[in-house]
Order: sequence, then structure tokens, then C-alpha cells
Amino acid sequence: MLAALTALLPGPAHAQAAGSVTDLQLDATADGLFLSAYMDFELPAQAQEALHKGISVFFVAEAEVVRERWYWSDKPVTHAVRYLRLSYQPLTRRWRLNQSSVPFTGVGLGVALGQTFDDLADALSAMQRIARWRIADTGVLEPGARNTVHYQFRLDMSQLPRPFQIGAMGRSGWSLAMSRSAEVSVAEPAR
Repeated sequence: MLAALTALLPGPAHAQAAGSVTDLQLDATADGLFLSAYMDFELPAQAQEALHKGISVFFVAEAEVVRERWYWSDKPVTHAVRYLRLSYQPLTRRWRLNQSSVPFTGVGLGVALGQTFDDLADALSAMQRIARWRIADTGVLEPGARNTVHYQFRLDMSQLPRPFQIGAMGRSGWSLAMSRSAEVSVAEPAR
């Protein structure tokens, strides 16, 4: 049993996976604030090895809207989170990408959108694009105020199986994180 657990532990550390948010667009409409983004990254080698062994890898996309204030620190307005789970089914040789607004639990998927892909490149391409994600409701943004959106995408180590969490601590081969900020303002309504 110890040999089996040792085989599942990640190998030596590899270089940190670099990535960036190359395109971040914000669209404030009457329906709310929508975020569209494109991320350019490569999946870390150790994460790819875990996927090929049938272990799911989890990601988190977060968007926080803050209102700038001259008299105090910025005021958090809203916070939106999207959870992604990428898995590989060795029997069917298919990749599965699930997206949810709540964390995945061991009980089931809950309410999640699932897509199936023939190869890893297609699954990663779907993960790298976020289109019209509603991050704030109508009326949350104050007209005329300066609001900043902080967007972050990262690999979520906390949902990996425990042996991987212990083996990946402090290893740069498991790190994947990128962020970007942009300002958005809502025009004052015409009188």
C-alpha cells in the first residue's frame, strides 16, 4: 500500500507554469456587470501527470469588484467565484470539464455545467475563455463612482486528494496563478 501511495506522489519540482490574462473586458449593461476574459497558460506537467492517472484537477476563477473611496480603503462591492474541475476518464479516453458556482464536494456534482472533449487541448481551450460571466447584479455599481474589478484564476490545491496536497506543498511544479485588474464605471442616468 505504501508503494502505491509513493507512486501517486509527484516527482521532482519543475519550473513554475507561467500564464497571463491577455484579454479582460467588462460590460456594464442594464442586466448587470459582465466579465469576458482570455487566459494564456499551459497546464503544469505534474497536473497533467495526475490527470492521466485519473485524478481530477480543480481551478478557481474569482472576480471582486471594489469601489474606490478617497477617505478610506476601497469598499468591496461584490465577489463572484466560478469553480472548474478537469478530469480524464481512462476507459473512454475522454476529457470532462465541469463548471459550477459552488465548490465541488465528494457527495456529487450539485448544479454544474459539464462538457466532454476528445483531447486535452480542446478542454484547456474551453477553460481559457470566459464569455459574459455575470459578476454583479443591476444596481450594485454606483453611477459615477470609480469601480475596479480584480480578476484571478488559479489551480486549487485544496481539493486535490490528501497525498497530492502533502506532496505538492512548496513545489513550484503545481503552481498556476494569474490575475489582472481593470476599471469600470457606470454612466449616470439621463434626466
